[in-house]
Amino acid sequence: MKGNGKLSSHSSRQEVIGWTKKAMERLESLADEDKRKTTMTGCACQYPKSALQEERKTYQETKDIDLVHQMLQEQLESFLKGTLELDEELIEEIIKRGWGLAGVKKGNTIIATKIPKSGYLVEYMKETDPEKRRQYYCHCPRVRDALKTHETISSTYCYCGAGFYKGIWEEILQKPVEVELLESVLKGDDVCKIALYLPLDQ
Repeated sequence: MKGNGKLSSHSSRQEVIGWTKKAMERLESLADEDKRKTTMTGCACQYPKSALQEERKTYQETKDIDLVHQMLQEQLESFLKGTLELDEELIEEIIKRGWGLAGVKKGNTIIATKIPKSGYLVEYMKETDPEKRRQYYCHCPRVRDALKTHETISSTYCYCGAGFYKGIWEEILQKPVEVELLESVLKGDDVCKIALYLPLDQ
């Protein structure tokens, strides 16, 4: 965390990006992969636990992962229709791509592909330039700014985003969930894709 105390709301974006890049380099030099994952997933923005209590209760009563997964998908679709007020065609495209809250379930693995940041979603879908699409995509302003300036930040940073999904399933299951970063815009991929490995002893 060296140098973090010097950052403030008045710091330039370049200062923030530079500090983030060096922080990831220090973390990678000091910690093994498991510790890096634990550190960064612990920094994640969390989905409100209050919005997951129906899924948690359903799982406790039924132990039915498929049912809970469907409930999360319905929650996503409700958000897209009610809150974002997207048209049906765009909602169908988002669902087809497996983006958002629920992800795609394959056995005991969830493949979660982050949905583009809602404030830039329409621009993202219209943009044809891959580089500009990546700049619209990420929810994190540090990453969006880094992509615009062609600054390189380690994709270790993206385990922060992976922690968002980890937190959802750990709240529902009340058990540890392992995560793995599969794709990241910081690595030049078009999307950020995370694998969540649900515990077998449910």
